[in-house]
Amino acid sequence: MNDSGLKLEADRRKELNDKLSTITFDLIVIGAGITGCGVARDAAQRGLKVALIDAKDIAFGTSSRSSKLVHGGLRYLEQGEFALVFESVSERAVLRKTAPHLVNDQGFLFPVFRHSPVSFWVLKIGLWIYEALSLFRSPKIHKSYSRKRADKVEPLLSQSELKGMALYWDCTTDDSRLTMENALSAQEDGAVVGTWRKVEGFNREGGLIKGVKVSDEITGESFDVTGNVVVNATGPWTDSVVALSKDSAPILRPTKGIHIVVDYARLPLKNAVVCTHPDDSRVMFAVPWGDRTYIGTTDTDCSDDPGQVRATSEDIDYILRVSGTYFPEACLARRDVIATWAGLRPLVADEDAASESSVSREHQIIVDASGLITVAGGKLTTYRRMGAEVVDKVLEAYRSRGMALPAIDGSKTSNIPLIGAKGWPRDDDHERVAKRAVTLSNGSVGDEMARHLVDNYGVCGVEIAATLNAETATPIIQGRLEPWGLIRWSVERELATTLGDFMIRRTQIFFKDYDQGLGVAAKVADHMGELLGWSAERIESEVKAYQAEVAMAREWRNE
Repeated sequence: MNDSGLKLEADRRKELNDKLSTITFDLIVIGAGITGCGVARDAAQRGLKVALIDAKDIAFGTSSRSSKLVHGGLRYLEQGEFALVFESVSERAVLRKTAPHLVNDQGFLFPVFRHSPVSFWVLKIGLWIYEALSLFRSPKIHKSYSRKRADKVEPLLSQSELKGMALYWDCTTDDSRLTMENALSAQEDGAVVGTWRKVEGFNREGGLIKGVKVSDEITGESFDVTGNVVVNATGPWTDSVVALSKDSAPILRPTKGIHIVVDYARLPLKNAVVCTHPDDSRVMFAVPWGDRTYIGTTDTDCSDDPGQVRATSEDIDYILRVSGTYFPEACLARRDVIATWAGLRPLVADEDAASESSVSREHQIIVDASGLITVAGGKLTTYRRMGAEVVDKVLEAYRSRGMALPAIDGSKTSNIPLIGAKGWPRDDDHERVAKRAVTLSNGSVGDEMARHLVDNYGVCGVEIAATLNAETATPIIQGRLEPWGLIRWSVERELATTLGDFMIRRTQIFFKDYDQGLGVAAKVADHMGELLGWSAERIESEVKAYQAEVAMAREWRNE
């Protein structure tokens, strides 16, 4: 133990590596994005012994780089994907129930202009179909507005050639935290979760995969993890893992999506706004995000390394063009862009899809000759159902191989709340939970910070507040709401292993701070180092790695 009472990182990793290498698991899940974490949670709740392994961090890839929406996908109606929309709006209802602190109702304004690809009456019919598919369980029923109401409904929206608007309701979320809570819920139910551990190959028995070869990315240690069934849920890395099996052909047609973040004061929207790009009719969103607003996403074929994908100068100008069309008075320019994020959608290749945007968002589950189960495609909103289907396929594999079933119950995840929602009020009153946080902090936490904690951590935010004192409740960055004590919580309770884990995925400092956290990176690394027993060299390397992450996200500025 160090002075903080936490185990040193080396001890923690050795203990977990020993556990991973000595247990025979019922299921090994490769990939700790939203799909992999959903699979692990579902399987653990059914009683399976589960190992969840990722070469990077929880939600490192697409699951922290999405449009942060839990939605049915109104535009998919136009493509005739009614089954996908029905599945999505059904899952939206489930997530509003099981993760109400993270899945929040949001109005979406859909304006129709004279030259819009969708007419106003077609839009209204589409919205009735959309709500019917949800069995009228949308957060609210849509409303229609005439052009004359534009300045009241959304003052910054262009009125040039505007014919009318419709306001419908979907949800937004924090994709990183939704993924994290699924991982923690899986862990709570017995799953062994190992991040920064890369699968280098497979072990076979009688021609079937019965485990994986793992390399610890922090210590360099190599070891084997044994499991009866292995699931590949690695998102944009799917084909890389499939290649290790040597029994499947490439599956994906990955497309890149980028978003930009601007100050809310520069684009103060009352609602999320659905925008159709003037050049190619690509549907995009401008979404209010606390003290910021983000706009995206693009959709372009991309073969880049998923860990190195970034926004280009062309991408930025593309998004600013739609902003200039819909919100001309805001006059957004490149200098207004605080941060960007870029990710790859792991879409299943479709030879019949002419354009990137027309590739289906449906998922596929594929079992190859070696028994490797690969899940690919899908979308954030439907992750829970995808996870349940994958676990059903795992149990099917047990039956087909004549193995004793480790569990026979059906999926339970539609009714069991995530960790932050256990004890959450049925009326979804965030303020009431925040008041509890203030009270239990004995005055160390003010109203704003308490609300920030419960909005992001649910009832766990109350527990965090109770651990804070005058010193640890001090904001890491002046003017922001992340307290210094959050670092210890992230390290101790949420598997934060690197500086980037904390700055990018445990908090939103990377995306929302004007400096993207560069001004405090060294101090945060020092604090993590004290907790985990890092050497001076390790602290320095963590700071440099984080600086490189920020630099990559800003490369477009120099193009």
